[in-house]
Amino acid sequence: MADGAKKNRVAEYFKEVRAEIRKVTWPARNEVVRMSAIVMIVLLASSAFMAIVDYGFSWLMGLIVKLGTGL
Repeated sequence: MADGAKKNRVAEYFKEVRAEIRKVTWPARNEVVRMSAIVMIVLLASSAFMAIVDYGFSWLMGLIVKLGTGL
């Protein structure tokens, strides 16, 4: 393929990308802030849940190890 044709394809690609970006309906600032807050709350809640589950399994494994060494 000729070098000029390759550059033309790349330029055409970026023109199409720019045209598609113009068609996007971007969310309002308050919607972005609200959705970001929801994501952060869910992230913190799931992290806390996973920490509690991890602690529970750690405690359970410690109990099993103590029972195993006591035999």
